[in-house]
Parts: sequence; structure tokens; C-alpha cells
Amino acid sequence: MRRERFDRMNVVPFIDIVLVLLVIVLATATFVQNKSVKVDLPSASSKEPENKKSIVVSIDKQGRYFWDKEPVDVAALQARIERLDPKKDRLSLHTDKATPFMYFVKVVDTLKARGFANVDIVTQP
Repeated sequence: MRRERFDRMNVVPFIDIVLVLLVIVLATATFVQNKSVKVDLPSASSKEPENKKSIVVSIDKQGRYFWDKEPVDVAALQARIERLDPKKDRLSLHTDKATPFMYFVKVVDTLKARGFANVDIVTQP
């Protein structure tokens, strides 16, 4: 019995597996609801991926502050920032593009006073 030379790989089973996985992902992704604060982010030319393990601080266009989707006032926000470790904890700052600049500056000023180095300012690509 003579063996044939193996010079091509059959990719049809691989494609079948990938399509099944794609169907599973698409079917489960439609049931996941995104509960987030409605913030119309400004756009920027340079965009790096947002770290998902960071604490999210949001400012909407009315100037209301949110700590991980929970509404807080300025004093409570500053108190929570004071409790964080500037070297270990990471913050993502989401600010609506229609927000007056003074609300953004209050948060950045508090972060700067604490010496935060890991702050992401989130924008749209």
C-alpha cells in the first residue's frame, strides 16, 4: 500500500468549529445589556484601548458626577478618590463633550493633588 504525500491541510473542520463558536457568541451577546451613564464622548485621533479593570468616573453634560454608574456629588467623589492608592488604582475619566470644562478640571485637579499616574481620559476614535 502506497501512502500519499501530505502537502495540504483540510481546513473545512476548522471553519465549521469557528462558525459554531461565532453563532454561540452572537446568540449570547444579544442578551447582555450595557448599563452605563449616557455620555457623548469627544473624539480624538489617538486612541488606546480602555483598561477594563479601572474605576470609571463619568461627568454628564449637566455636570453630574458618577462613580462606576452611581451618582455622587463633588465632595463624595473627592473623598472616594482620597481613599484610592495613586500607584495601584487606575481611573477612567468619561466626560461628555458638552460638559463645561470646570467640572472636568475639578476631577483632574483632585487626581493631580493625590499624585495619580494611571488615569485614562476616554474619547471616541
